[in-house]
Amino acid sequence: MRTRTDQIALWVGGDWNGFFGLFTNVLLNVIVLTGLCLGVVHLPGNVVFGRILPALGIALPLGNLFYAYLAWNLSKSSGRSDVTAMPYGPSVPHMFIVVFVIMLPTWLKTHDPIAAWEAGLAWAFIIGVIVTIGAFVGPTIRKYTPRAAMLGALAGISIAFIAMRPAFQFFEVPWLGFLSFGIILLSWTAKVRMPFGLPGGLVAVLVGTVLAWAGEFTGLSHVMHPAAVGAALGEFGLHLPVASGHFIKGLDAIGPLLVTAIPLGIYNFTEGMSNVESAAAAGDEYDLRKILLADGIGAMLGAVLGSPFPPAVYIGHPGWKAVGGRIGYSLATGVVVSGVCFLGLTALLLAVVPLVAILPILLYIGLVIGAQAFEATPPRHAPAVILALLPNVANWAQSQIDGALHAAGTTAAAVGFTKLEGAGVIYRGLELFGGGGTLAGLVLGAIAVFIIDRKFEAAAIYAGIGAVLAFFGFINGTQLAFGNSAPVALGYAILGGMLILLWRRAPARVAVPGEGMVESV
Repeated sequence: MRTRTDQIALWVGGDWNGFFGLFTNVLLNVIVLTGLCLGVVHLPGNVVFGRILPALGIALPLGNLFYAYLAWNLSKSSGRSDVTAMPYGPSVPHMFIVVFVIMLPTWLKTHDPIAAWEAGLAWAFIIGVIVTIGAFVGPTIRKYTPRAAMLGALAGISIAFIAMRPAFQFFEVPWLGFLSFGIILLSWTAKVRMPFGLPGGLVAVLVGTVLAWAGEFTGLSHVMHPAAVGAALGEFGLHLPVASGHFIKGLDAIGPLLVTAIPLGIYNFTEGMSNVESAAAAGDEYDLRKILLADGIGAMLGAVLGSPFPPAVYIGHPGWKAVGGRIGYSLATGVVVSGVCFLGLTALLLAVVPLVAILPILLYIGLVIGAQAFEATPPRHAPAVILALLPNVANWAQSQIDGALHAAGTTAAAVGFTKLEGAGVIYRGLELFGGGGTLAGLVLGAIAVFIIDRKFEAAAIYAGIGAVLAFFGFINGTQLAFGNSAPVALGYAILGGMLILLWRRAPARVAVPGEGMVESV
């Protein structure tokens, strides 16, 4: 029966779970980017708390508001009351990329943190332009790309970059991490009712916070630092966003920015496509073009106002849907995050709430998205899902190796690829396999799906696309350049040629039990 418009609720009980989950997720990332700006790029506090965070305080809630509107509209048009809004927040990979690839090198070269900030603003603006363009080509790409490829690539991101680090971090304080994670699992997977009907996410954070401070005051643990609370109070105050032309100054050096902005802009709308497909698999079909336009405009608006951190549609829609989140959780997240950014409360919340009480929420989201890639696709496509997720795992592994070598004051090139290989580290292979991980996973996953289904013509087309992308370094390469990964491109081309030969043999169609008619070579 169709639900009347006036019966669509903007807030339901499950929105509490969605809110505390998404809010803590976004807040954690805001805390991290704040620390990166202060500790890595050495930006002054007045820029971080007076310009960057207030800009996020505008860009993020506008995206949340728009996504909530799309959910309300979908609920109205479909007559359903179980529609869940898409989550929205600062893009996690881009947070580290803009800091370590754009802003830090600029600071090291000029020792001018303002110049580094301006370069970051210009980069974020370019990202927004590319994602906006992607909004017009993305729907066509999605139409001809198998679901297993898109969800597999998304699973790679969720497992490698969303779940891994939180899992490692909460094992550093296992007595507290397991408690918070156990509450999350009990509440969000087993649907165990929490005391007084409180949301599971809130209970996990409250219990973790109380026990962490109790341990601090009794001397049983030293997770919290009371002195940090007083220092954080010094940042409290009203900080409103101001538009300026700082991003235009950063565009003076646009050439080097394009080298990373173009492939990462493509990554953004590729991930956006996968997230929309993930939502569709969970039952909510959104207009991809509108989703991506919000991402692109949000990035450009944020850059104009002072934020070098592009916002994006978040991974996790099926997770928030599973815990009961509908429309209100997205709206509430935007409003509260805006307040935190405007009032300079980020540092205070970091000082009061232990990180280990928040991390299990990210681990849960990683688990849900990884599982959905298999649950929402045919069982025969499982190998393609695995293939699609592996490039992001390789990218993550390379980042761990690079981080360890950097801490030791060296690099993979300085150590020597042969010496690393002798120690069992196939660095060059990781670097190429993981280059452009999400897009590479999508291409490889699509090839595998079409081969499994014996659609050799379609597989050959994707192999050709892979050859072109690799040749210019968009995937399976180290940088954007002509002939960057020519050997990899040749490999894709050889595979494509073999597939064309198979297709030209005009295979007959045969019946396979449980799978209907398929082609036979």
